[in-house]
Amino acid sequence: MTINEMWPNESSKLYLFSSGFGQGRVVINVVAGNGPAPRSTGRPPHVGTRAMADIPFDKRDGFIWFNGELVPWADAKVHVLTHGLHYASSVFEGCRAYGGEVFKLQEHSERLVNSAKIMGFEIPYTVEEINEACRATLKAQGLVDGYLRPVAWRGSEMMGVSAQKNKINFAVAAWEWPSYFDMEQRKKGIRLNFAKYKRPSPETAPSHAKAAGLYMICTISKHAAENEGYADALMLDYRGYVAESTGANIFLIKDGVIHTPTPDCFLNGITRQTVIGLAKKRGYEVVERHIMPDELGSFSEIFITGSAAEVTPVGEIGPHKYVPGEITANLYADYMAEVQPKVKARATA
Repeated sequence: MTINEMWPNESSKLYLFSSGFGQGRVVINVVAGNGPAPRSTGRPPHVGTRAMADIPFDKRDGFIWFNGELVPWADAKVHVLTHGLHYASSVFEGCRAYGGEVFKLQEHSERLVNSAKIMGFEIPYTVEEINEACRATLKAQGLVDGYLRPVAWRGSEMMGVSAQKNKINFAVAAWEWPSYFDMEQRKKGIRLNFAKYKRPSPETAPSHAKAAGLYMICTISKHAAENEGYADALMLDYRGYVAESTGANIFLIKDGVIHTPTPDCFLNGITRQTVIGLAKKRGYEVVERHIMPDELGSFSEIFITGSAAEVTPVGEIGPHKYVPGEITANLYADYMAEVQPKVKARATA
C-alpha cells in the first residue's frame, strides 16, 4: 500500500471551530471544574479550514486560559516590556487533540514543567493543573480535533538580563490546525533544503528544553527554505551530523532498517518516541546513531515526526530524491490509529 492510499481526503472534512462567545469577561475555575459553560454568539459553528487560516491569531474568537482562568481571546494580552518577549525567557508545548482528548497530555505537561526548570523558573501550577487547563481550553473552544499551545513566560516586573522578581505567567490557547504542511506536498513528500544554522552544543544552549529562544534559528531557516520554494529545512548539529528539520525529528530508511539521529543536542520528541515504539511493535529494527550528510543519498524513504507534523513523508533533501513507501505508510497509519482515543471497556456486572 502506498502513502497516497493511506492518506485522508482533506477536502471531505468539515472542521469545528469556536464560534465566539458572549460579551464580557467569563471566569471559569478549571482546576475545580465548577465554572459556567461559555455562551455562543450564534455564529455558524462550521468554518472552512482555509477561511480560518486567513484570520490573524489576535483577531480570533473564543477563550484562552490565562493565569488561572478562561478569558475572552481578545483579552489575553501581555505588556510590551514583558521579559519573555525581550530575552526569550519562555517555554511552551505543542499538543494535538483527537476525538476530544489531548494525545500524550501528561508527557507534554511534564516536559513543559521540566523545560521551565531548565530555564531557571517554576511554573506556578502542577502537572495535573496544567492538564486540566488544557482540557478546559479545548472544551471552551468547542474543539474535538485541534492544536493546543501551553506557554509559560517571565513577566514585566523587571527589565534587564536579570529578572529574579518577575512573575511567571502561564496560558493555554487552542485552535483548529489540520495539517502543518500543505496536504498535496505531504502526499508526495515534502521538499527540504539545508539550513544555514546548526543545532548548538548542549554546552552552548539548553538543548533539552522546549524553549522559545531555541526556535530563532528555526524561523530564519524555514523562511529561507520557503523563499526558495521548499517546505522546510534540514538542520545539522554543531558537529556536522544530521539533526532534525526546523520543527520535527527525522527518520531515514535503508534496506528495511529505520535510522534516526541520536537526540543528544535537540529534543527527543514525544512523537519521535511514540513512532519508535510503534516501529518496534511492528518488528522493524530502529537504529539511533549519528548520521553524516553524505549518507543521505543512500536512504530510500525519509519521514519527519512531531505533534504538529504528525508523520510526514519527505520527497527531497537538496539533490536527493525519495519515494514514500511501505514503511512510511505503515507508520503513518499506526500513528493515526494510536492518537485516537481508546474506548474504555465497560465494566460488566
